[in-house]
Amino acid sequence: MDMKMDHGGGTGCKVSMLWNWNTVDACFLSSSWHIPSEGAFAATCIGVVLMVVILEVLRRAGKEYDALILRQFRRHVAAQRLAASKDKNVNVASCCGPPEPEEATPTRPQVITFRASPLQQLTRSVIHAVTFGLAYIVMLLAMYFNGYIIISIIIGAGIGKFLCDWMVHRVVIDADGGAAASKVDGIEDPTVCCG
Repeated sequence: MDMKMDHGGGTGCKVSMLWNWNTVDACFLSSSWHIPSEGAFAATCIGVVLMVVILEVLRRAGKEYDALILRQFRRHVAAQRLAASKDKNVNVASCCGPPEPEEATPTRPQVITFRASPLQQLTRSVIHAVTFGLAYIVMLLAMYFNGYIIISIIIGAGIGKFLCDWMVHRVVIDADGGAAASKVDGIEDPTVCCG
């Protein structure tokens, strides 16, 4: 199911809906992304690798930004708690919910709900939208079934994972020397567009 389309310059685009290894005269996403030479195709493959690495960077940025605003909120709550413990007249409820009753026991923790500010939520949304859009562009490139492009996508995903998702694992050692279970920090979902 090969198609050849002329886009006005005399040479046509080779578009295949089956697995292919087309290089010269291949087109991607539009007729303006026409590959006139093998050098241009190599540049396209390098660009696709970088695009997927940027996708991984954006994924990581979204997770890091979420962690940042949560750390800021925890510091704010800790500061309010400290101020409340020094001055019993300070109302912790103004930032963090109702204060803990005097008769509360340490086994019953107080739950404080965090809601992102409009600016924080806008930033989160922009990061997500750009990541989502880039993931769909990568998906559309893969749908051309060009072996070189698919290999470039896989290489970019591997490089991006290596650079942006270094696994960190904290092991808590009990008093008796045993290791308690802990959560592995890292990106769990393999794709943004499907998860």
